Amino acid sequence: MVEQVWPQTIVQTCIIHLIRNSFRLTSRKYADELKRDLKAIYSAPTADAAEVALDELDDKWSETYPALIRLWRKAWTEFVPFLDYDIEIRRMICSTNAIESLNARYRRAVRARGHFPTEQAAMKCLYLVTRSLDPTGTGAARWAVRWKPVINAFAVTFGDRWPGAETY
Repeated sequence: MVEQVWPQTIVQTCIIHLIRNSFRLTSRKYADELKRDLKAIYSAPTADAAEVALDELDDKWSETYPALIRLWRKAWTEFVPFLDYDIEIRRMICSTNAIESLNARYRRAVRARGHFPTEQAAMKCLYLVTRSLDPTGTGAARWAVRWKPVINAFAVTFGDRWPGAETY
């Protein structure tokens, strides 16, 4: 497990996937109503408020969709850490899609090249793949502006583990 290798790691489930799985278990007829009820959970300001919202979801939907309630209860321990973060961090980490996309690009590049003569060659390949995410360079300014609040929130939250946090 990740926690055994990196003891300070906080394991969190992908909120987007949890929400999508919720809608897979329910009828479209109740989608709008269910969307409001789920939003009360994942946008709650604290874990206690989210638990109250989950209990309300349970009271309202458990007879109609018991699998939905089981899904949320089973994922609860990996969902709750999400609520401990600042809103800027929540926006960033609610989905693993960006990480999964980057990993897919890395795998594709490594598979295309087969093998690398040195570790430095492998690192260079991954660096070039990362740089190619915005080949025109036009998104660099947007990227910096979009990430500044997130980087600031990470520096505050993880100051003891964030390199150079004292400079932020």
